[in-house]
Amino acid sequence: MLAATGTPPVPSSRRRIVAIARNTFREAVRARILYNLVLFVLLLSVSAIFLGAASASQDAKIIVDLGLSAMLLFGAFIAVFVGVGLVWKEIERRTVYAIFAKPVGRGEFLLGKYLGLCGTLALNVAVMGVGVTLVLAYVVRGTTPLLLALWPTVALIYLELTVLTGVALLFSAFSSPIFALFGSLAIFLIGHFTAELKGFATLFDDAVVRGALVALYYALPNLSTFSQITPAAHGIAPPPAHLVSALAYAVAWDVVLLAAATLLFARRDFK
Repeated sequence: MLAATGTPPVPSSRRRIVAIARNTFREAVRARILYNLVLFVLLLSVSAIFLGAASASQDAKIIVDLGLSAMLLFGAFIAVFVGVGLVWKEIERRTVYAIFAKPVGRGEFLLGKYLGLCGTLALNVAVMGVGVTLVLAYVVRGTTPLLLALWPTVALIYLELTVLTGVALLFSAFSSPIFALFGSLAIFLIGHFTAELKGFATLFDDAVVRGALVALYYALPNLSTFSQITPAAHGIAPPPAHLVSALAYAVAWDVVLLAAATLLFARRDFK
């Protein structure tokens, strides 16, 4: 029927999203900065062996603490710097016109970009986690509670990075790259202290200031939910209930951020 009319089949929405995600993943993986970051984190984990040797047999704890902290920081670097450029590069290259000339919705475009970068982050986090695991196993020469606490904490770090990717995509959907960069970094920094905003608000007598701080508490993602690096360095794994609640919290924020990005991006004029 299609051959007779000469009309090519239109890919489904899922196929369009997957195609965009796959292309985004390939572009991100080809970027040298990702390989350099992974290599640097692995070297950092190896150097922890020598740091630990001078720290009264605390080498294993230092490896976990240093490795997970580096994983979070460099993962955040990838999420923000690459995430901010996902939309801007397409606009700068003017390829966005060719993309939207096809039956591709703006929501599909953003979702595909988001999933592609999340796939890249999953690969990088997994490689970093394997590197820390190998170094830790080499140092302890056997089993240790640190190994059991390591990967659940890695999973929490990845969930945080998916939220941060959504933040970067939201800013890039309506603003300039510089504003999106600083805005995303600000959310990353403030997000780790969101839990303290409520208590901090009680120190002020001004109702307006208190209200503003409480509003920030509810309006910003609480990234400290995913921060379990210090307990992991002491062999304490996050309980299953916390992992489930953190997953639900991350998914909820991912959906909200992507929905907001889609609404703002739909109003953006590329002329």
